[in-house]
Order: sequence, then C-alpha cells, then structure tokens
Amino acid sequence: MKAVLLDWATMGPDLDTSKLQALLPELEIFDETSDEEVAKRIAGATIVLGNKIMISETLFQGAPDMRFIGLTATGTDNIDLEAARKHGVAVANIRAYCTQSVVEHVFGCLLGLTHSLRDYADDVRGGAWQQASNFCMLTHPIDELSAMTLGIVGYGDLGRGVARVGAAFDMDVIIAARPGSPEVPDGRVAFDELLRRADVISLHCPLNEATRGLFGADEFRRMKPSAILINTARGALVDTQALAEALGSGEIAAAAIDVLPTEPPIDGDPLLDYRGNNLIVTPHIAWGTREARQAGLDQLTANIAAFLNGEEKNRVV
Repeated sequence: MKAVLLDWATMGPDLDTSKLQALLPELEIFDETSDEEVAKRIAGATIVLGNKIMISETLFQGAPDMRFIGLTATGTDNIDLEAARKHGVAVANIRAYCTQSVVEHVFGCLLGLTHSLRDYADDVRGGAWQQASNFCMLTHPIDELSAMTLGIVGYGDLGRGVARVGAAFDMDVIIAARPGSPEVPDGRVAFDELLRRADVISLHCPLNEATRGLFGADEFRRMKPSAILINTARGALVDTQALAEALGSGEIAAAAIDVLPTEPPIDGDPLLDYRGNNLIVTPHIAWGTREARQAGLDQLTANIAAFLNGEEKNRVV
C-alpha cells in the first residue's frame, strides 16, 4: 500500500517514527513538497499524510486511489473537505496533543513581560548592575500575576489549559462568550467586558469569518493601557499594523505573538519592524516541544491504524 508524508520538516527533528513506519512499511517521507510536486507524489497513494499541504478538488480528481488523509495538525483549512466527501476520502486530524507546550509558552512569555526580564538582562549585559549603588536593581516594573485578571478568548482544550494555570497563579480568570455570538452563557462574559476588565488576554480561538481581525485599533483602544495581549492561535485574529501602533503609543502595555497572518512572513510584517522591548515575537513555536510533537506523531499513527481497522478516530470526514 503506497503512502506518502509530504512535509515532514514541519514536524522538526528528534522524533521516533518507528511505529509509523512499522504500520506503513511502504511509506515515502518527503521533507518538503512544492505545490507543483503534490500531484505526482500522491498519484497511486492510498494514504496521504501532511501538515500544511493544500489538497484541492483538482488533486482529488487526479488521485483516485487516495482513501485517507492524515493531518499532522488540528487545522483542516488546507484540505477541501467537500471534495474529500465527494471522492470518498476519509480525513483525520490530531487534537489536544500540544496543550502543555502551548500553556508553558504562554506563561513563559507572560512572566518574561511582567517581570521585565529582557530589560533587566539588557541592563546587566550593558554593565548597569556592575555600576549600581545597591545590591539589586528595581528600575523596571515587576508585577505579580496574582494581582491580574486573565481573559481567555477560545475555551477549548488550549484555553482551558491556560485558564487552569492562571488559576494556579491565583489570577482572576474570565472567559469570553463565543466571538460573533449575541448570547453570553453562564460562566462567560461579553467580549466587550473582557476587553475592559482583562489585564492579560490570551487567544485560543479558531480563525473564521467571525474572528478574522478580532483585535484591531478599536479593540486596543478599549483595553487597559496596562493590558498584555498573547496570541498563540492564528495570526489573522490580530491586525498587526494596529497592534504595532498600539504598542508604540502606549495604548496597551505589551504583547507576545507566536503567529502572523502569513507564515513564513516572506513579505515582512509590521511587528517584525517593531523594536520595543514590550513585544515578543516567536516563529510559531508555542506548540513545538519535542514531547508535543512526538505525541502528535503518535496520534497520527493511531488515526491511521484505526482507519486500516475499519474504525473512526479523530475523523473530520
């Protein structure tokens, strides 16, 4: 049975593939696959695996042997799911495999910002501590999380994980009602209220028509000037030009951004040009601990095994 994995490089190094290769002994693994190479590589394959590779109606038509697509990610927007249904191709994703990794990233960034770690490290490198008149330096703000309200937008597995750790830090945790919905269920707050109350806002919602551009100039104006925005979800949730301006003007205090609207940002982005220490930009790594990536690979293998056994696991089609 021919099987192909089209963009293995997106999973990073140091992973154990032995279980996957034992399950699919004829598996061909490609580090990268260009758009022009996809059709040739999936031709004759029963099982197609990948992360960000686009599979369109045209590609389904040209690969009549394809019966299963296994994604090494949760998002499915790169697969034409209607075409998959039409052509009888099962599609499965992986879920809740990187919660610990994302949660640790969120709080690593948050503590770095609230304790001014970059500023203090820069001062030490510049010789300021060596010339200080006292044993310590308190020249930048240091704020306790326990005095803050944490706002969560998107309350799936990732949002719940961040909320749990926020509560462990004795933060007051509030959860936004679903963006775009007029209803505010019990235990949630309206989005406008979250903007007004939260000292920290962490984004964990999907990207759709209701959430695209969810945070722009108007939302930043309604946030506290001391507020911190953290986005480990989808880049297009945030207007990055508006965020750069809000950070530069002091409209909000700080941000940690792990995702951008276009990745890789080959044409640049306003946040990449920003030079203030109140912004942390990382290259979509919040999910990427070795443990999380291995868990994702193992879940992919389990999804394939279920399909081969006539069972359904993590199926979206």
